[in-house]
Amino acid sequence: MKHTEARLQGADQRSIYCQCWEPEATPKAILLLVHGAGEHSGRYAHVAEFFVGQGLAVSALDHRGHGHSDGKPGHIDVFDDYLVDLAVFHNEVGRRFPGVPIFLLGHSLGGLIACNYLLQQQDRFVGCILSGALIKSDLQPGWVQMGVIRLLALLAPRLGVMQLDASGVSRDPEEVKKYVEDPLVLHGKASARMVRELFAGMGALQAGAAGITLPMLMLHGDADVLTSPDGSRYLHQHISSTDKTLTIYPGLYHEILNEPERQDVLDQILSWCEARLPAN
Repeated sequence: MKHTEARLQGADQRSIYCQCWEPEATPKAILLLVHGAGEHSGRYAHVAEFFVGQGLAVSALDHRGHGHSDGKPGHIDVFDDYLVDLAVFHNEVGRRFPGVPIFLLGHSLGGLIACNYLLQQQDRFVGCILSGALIKSDLQPGWVQMGVIRLLALLAPRLGVMQLDASGVSRDPEEVKKYVEDPLVLHGKASARMVRELFAGMGALQAGAAGITLPMLMLHGDADVLTSPDGSRYLHQHISSTDKTLTIYPGLYHEILNEPERQDVLDQILSWCEARLPAN
């Protein structure tokens, strides 16, 4: 397995870190991996190892304000910056692997970013896989709280207002321990501006969901308390794709790729992708 690292210039010239795991031979497909809020691409090394063993490459970036990329942790000025950064990264992956089919894989916030990106660029992908996508959130503030957050987003945009509960990440205590002890994971609060922009991104996707026509695999744990499984159900119902699959895993928490049943999830993703690869 080959592993490479690089830096790209994203929106407003921000330095964006990215990495790629690939087999020695030309990959039969690429998974363009888009990670979740507060984490980083390095947490998916085990996912990459599995797919590289099956002949696929995995390319991933750290979002601005995450991992090794520039930016204030827990803060985003505007949601579209995520999409611009992803476009720069996507173009680089396409340049490096010309003609190789690309699947988009988004987890949590990465699922929200991925879906909004599909509304602009879905014709450049073979399919899209979502893991616990942030389409709707059980953490959504009430209308009074949301009004306060919108006000703070204008007056004190970097003020921390919302924090994730690490215990909701996985049922595996070792995975929770690794998450809590990871120095590249955000352990503080997301800013008022970031929270406002995430809910704006969710609203835009819900309004435009019918514009998605790409083959879609939507996966969610039914015990996920960080992103609502109802969001995946909503997306499955409202997208226009004729090739769409929704799997709700009983009892699984938010990070289904870090649950004790992770191999079942990986196997499902692999078989779904292989069935949609263009014939040679």
